[in-house]
Amino acid sequence: MINSAETDKELIALLNNGDEDALSEIYKKYWDTIYLAAYNMVRDKEISEDIVQDIFVNLWLKRDNIHIKTSLKSYLYTSTIYKVYDYFKKNKKMIKVELFEHFDKKIQVATPETKLMHKELMEHINSVIDTLPEKCRLVFKLSREEQLSHKEIAKKLNISHRTVEVHISKALKHLKSSINISLSLEFIALILQHKN
Repeated sequence: MINSAETDKELIALLNNGDEDALSEIYKKYWDTIYLAAYNMVRDKEISEDIVQDIFVNLWLKRDNIHIKTSLKSYLYTSTIYKVYDYFKKNKKMIKVELFEHFDKKIQVATPETKLMHKELMEHINSVIDTLPEKCRLVFKLSREEQLSHKEIAKKLNISHRTVEVHISKALKHLKSSINISLSLEFIALILQHKN
């Protein structure tokens, strides 16, 4: 019997080749989990459904150049969090303030499945950060773990403000390419706030 990871790799390969059945399989396999993750954060059925629909439409539109370096499940989960986050950023006046304010706490608490996906995502992000050059890794960790400003990091490490920016930018670029989703530094900081 083919295990889940191999099946997902096969589905991605088929998707890359424009196989609509592969998209349909991925949709059937992950729709429920992704919907629950979105709903836990948004608390609105229609908005959650729209977000999930957008994720699968984007998956199809970008099928030619999707090279998933995490698991498919983790990729879809990250896409879901980012879509919800993006929705909140664009629609602050349309949503209840408390939803956005507690967004960071909701990221990993929807279901046992999303907790596992969050754990996998965090392990992947940490493994990518561990491959950064030493100084770059140190700067990024000071920024995300100690939440120091660029100015504070520059002073602490006796380097220029510009050098800090270069290191942060390099780390972010590494993370973006490792997940293959356009993430903002603000968003990465958000998902890193609640490490397992």
